[in-house]
Amino acid sequence: MNIFTLLDMAAEAFEDRHAVTDGATTLGFADLRAAARGAARLLHPEEARIAFLDVAGPAASVALFGAAAAGRAYVPLNWRLTREEVAALLARVAPALLVAGHGYSDGMALPPGIRLMHTQAFLDAAREVGEAAPLEVPEVERGVAVSLFTSGTTGAPKSALLRHGNLMAYILGSVEFGAADKDDAALVSVPPYHVAGISAVLSNAYAGRQTVLLPAFDAASWVDLATRFGVTSAFVVPTMLSRIVDFMATHAAPAPPKLRALAYGGGKMPPGVIARAMALLPGVDFTNAYGLTETSSTVALLGPDDHRQAAASDDPAWRRRLHSVGRALPSVELQVRDEAGTVLAPEEAGLVFVRGDQVAGEYQGLGSQLDAAGWFPTRDRGFLDAEGYLFLDGRADDVIVRGGENISPGEIEAVLTRHPAVADAAVVAVPDESWGEGVGAAVVLKAAHDVSAEDLQAWVKERLRSSRTPQVVAFYEALPVNELGKVLRRVIRDKFAETK
Repeated sequence: MNIFTLLDMAAEAFEDRHAVTDGATTLGFADLRAAARGAARLLHPEEARIAFLDVAGPAASVALFGAAAAGRAYVPLNWRLTREEVAALLARVAPALLVAGHGYSDGMALPPGIRLMHTQAFLDAAREVGEAAPLEVPEVERGVAVSLFTSGTTGAPKSALLRHGNLMAYILGSVEFGAADKDDAALVSVPPYHVAGISAVLSNAYAGRQTVLLPAFDAASWVDLATRFGVTSAFVVPTMLSRIVDFMATHAAPAPPKLRALAYGGGKMPPGVIARAMALLPGVDFTNAYGLTETSSTVALLGPDDHRQAAASDDPAWRRRLHSVGRALPSVELQVRDEAGTVLAPEEAGLVFVRGDQVAGEYQGLGSQLDAAGWFPTRDRGFLDAEGYLFLDGRADDVIVRGGENISPGEIEAVLTRHPAVADAAVVAVPDESWGEGVGAAVVLKAAHDVSAEDLQAWVKERLRSSRTPQVVAFYEALPVNELGKVLRRVIRDKFAETK
């Protein structure tokens, strides 16, 4: 099946409902389908892709479904990159139609094979062409629907390929058709080049739910938009939720009146943030969604009942589940293996693997990364408990090797954030002449709290082995994170190296 089928079904069933808005431009489902068909007709025969370089807005949805209608790939690009970085990525996707905002494309030298249309001109032209003539939408289940460039923090960005079949498997396995009420609206504040933004557009269309887009996040705008549009559900990354909670508490801002479900994911949630959010929004159902670009979005969920039971329990085994990412979706399998590939028992930490039809695990030029049995190595470290709840310890590349001993930053961070003065912490490897690598901790303190590095070292040493005790502790006002809330450990490592 082609992902355009999702929009086609929605336009037939919910033609009187709004599909997508950014507060300025609103398209109904029938309007969006017509514009997507128009976008498909704007492509030249040789153009294999539609690239998109702009903030979130209805044009991104038109480009996504328009590319699908034409049997071409959709390639959203990170508008935070420099013009030189964007040009290098465009050279890799040519020949293509580039849909871009003026502020992101003006003055950029376009590589050969790239044809530019500015966002508003593209949207106007697509809507004008609309349903002008019949359009045969190809059946392209094995064709590439979306190509997403990775962040490239450790080298040149890789292009992750998501095929129509992968995305359809995710939607059909996790969303019920027409499940949304007529007035439901979902607020999406992640950028269009993130897999969560793409999966939100697809899943909301299949459910018959309006997607409300916030082009540039700030907490005040988020609360305002959620209130004005009667938002009933939303997805945020941890950094966003932290800022929303701080804003609402500081300004005594009332909760959006119709909000009843809030999902979060994309990075580590500081323990105190979710507890504050649940207290501040007691009528809201919280869900932790864990997934990767290569898995077409979510593969595991910690649902609302899990949140409530964990928060209310006195049992440590239950309470710690509030900091897990939940259990695998019914259509997905999870395993934890050691370095030799042996599947580990519950509570044994190792490398996380995932398998299912939605798992693409494929990169342009590198091919499939699935093993012979279809398992994808996520490069995340963690463990499963006896009930199948997944706990993450960080990326495999983040492991600290001290004198031949592998040390997971996650277990040290968990101990540090239990200290009453600590709001957040990130642990990284630091150079050590005797042991090869040592432990460095970047710590953010709670407001009006104070603690010394020596006190924190003693705190960790009392609860873990001495080899886990941070050799150096640095205090930060806030941890460096990217726009999706993921801690930039490389920045912290570099800072430790500078001060050595």
